[in-house]
Amino acid sequence: MNNFRISPLTINDEVSSALLEGRSVVALETTIVVHGLPSPTNLEVAAECEAAVRAGGAVPATIGVLEGRIVVGLTSEQLAQLAESGRDVAKLSARDVGLSLALKRDGATTVAGTIAIASRVGIEVMATGGLGGVHRDARESYDESADLTALSRNQVLVVASGVKSILDVGATLERLDTLGVPVAGYQTDRFPGFYQRDSGFAVEWSLADEVEAAAAFMIHSELSTTGFLLANPVSQERQLSSDKHDGALSSALERAKSLGVTGKQVTPVLLAEFARYTEGESVVVNRHLVVANAGLAGRVATAVARNRT
Repeated sequence: MNNFRISPLTINDEVSSALLEGRSVVALETTIVVHGLPSPTNLEVAAECEAAVRAGGAVPATIGVLEGRIVVGLTSEQLAQLAESGRDVAKLSARDVGLSLALKRDGATTVAGTIAIASRVGIEVMATGGLGGVHRDARESYDESADLTALSRNQVLVVASGVKSILDVGATLERLDTLGVPVAGYQTDRFPGFYQRDSGFAVEWSLADEVEAAAAFMIHSELSTTGFLLANPVSQERQLSSDKHDGALSSALERAKSLGVTGKQVTPVLLAEFARYTEGESVVVNRHLVVANAGLAGRVATAVARNRT
């Protein structure tokens, strides 16, 4: 199965068969593995996410660019190759994928890059940890994640634990509203703050289970060309305490300012400082929530596929 006329693309047999047969598939990004988590935690989390998707009844499709080819459904060996220490792997947003293919570069897809590819091959559901958004200094830097525009252009439901608190959460929600992307909380009326269950902002819509989520997404897709954000908060017992979170956030923002980082380099620096300040607890929280999101995505994708039969 190949909807790309020019770009080199490989869809593994299991994913291809599932798509052809109308079974559920969940797209997974590779930036979190290659650029987001330390080794060997990164590959462990990747395996746990795929297992969680399967437990939800769906087929996992981890997406990346390897040796100048898009691979939808990377094997564990291919993913390990992409994540090798010292390997030159580009961070691919939606705009970068074509360039990486033309130049035969390896690349790990962000949420935006993953959504763009998933939509083209017919995958309707994706799981991630946290969605990108509007940065706190956006009035001066114009720094806004392409995740938002990618969601506005592709009919993909993304399961995420809101956005990271290092971002301007309120501005991000306003942008999603402007872009026509619905935001619904999963069993909550509060918008999650990644490491914490509540970012301080409410959501207008709350969905009780994966069946409601699937129905809402499918009906929305009949009426609009935009995607859908299902905000799934980290579990109560896993979230960072307010004191630890606020201290880490203050330290992370100061660290980024002192280094003068911009663009794609901002988020890795901020997350690294969170990990240092919390003595690794933030990494544990990240691991837990991304696996939980993968499991929920698997269940939602299965409900979508069931409704289509």
